[in-house]
Amino acid sequence: MEINSTHHLLSQILTILKLMVEAGAEIYRVEESAKLIFGAYNFKNVDVFATTSNIILSVEDSDGVIKTHTRRILKIYNDMEKVHSLNSLVREITARKPDLEYIDAQIKKISSAKKYPAVVEVAFYGIIVGAFYFFFGGRSFLEFAFSVIVGLCTGVLNRTFEKLDFNKILAKFLLSFVAALVTFALRQLNAVTNTEYIIIANIMTLIPGTGLTNSLRDLFVGDNISGVLRLIEAGLSALAIAGGYIAVLALFGGVL
Repeated sequence: MEINSTHHLLSQILTILKLMVEAGAEIYRVEESAKLIFGAYNFKNVDVFATTSNIILSVEDSDGVIKTHTRRILKIYNDMEKVHSLNSLVREITARKPDLEYIDAQIKKISSAKKYPAVVEVAFYGIIVGAFYFFFGGRSFLEFAFSVIVGLCTGVLNRTFEKLDFNKILAKFLLSFVAALVTFALRQLNAVTNTEYIIIANIMTLIPGTGLTNSLRDLFVGDNISGVLRLIEAGLSALAIAGGYIAVLALFGGVL
């Protein structure tokens, strides 16, 4: 493979790995994908060091030249559909070894794939909150309706924060604060009585379950740095959620 082609392939692989990390893939999956692709193209001594903040890649080509590249990770979100698409691309590259133009086209296609419409995403916030309201013991259909409304408000705010690339920890705090504040206002208007069901149902949509699960999986397979980083992020998110609720309690006398 020519030098320019080699550098192009390295850049493509790094882009794939970066997209995987950003979409919430496990670190071991990211590193294994790199080794599979490089193995298919007969590279030797493949060393990949990936965390949730950067990727460092070092390989030896057929001429014995060692090439090292790095890529910075600036944001993490959860998009399992994108992870699945990237996994499929890695398997296809490994099996077929397509030309670089095809790989470029597939990366562009996956990167530009549209997410669910905003209306659908916000609607599911309301549906999930309503389901959790009954799950935790709520029985009033009026309070159920208010729970869904608060959930829709949370969904709109969360979508807005994502578009603004808002700090994730601060966003969790504000979402929890707004959910508790609106619920408190409803109680002050005597519209609801069991605020705890409404609040916990809305908080459940904010819990970083995927991040916590991935952190434990990374720790179990030996990716300690990534596991600890993800665990810290999940812990900070949980503290931010609790902080938003506590802030409302402190503002309005300590009783909801």
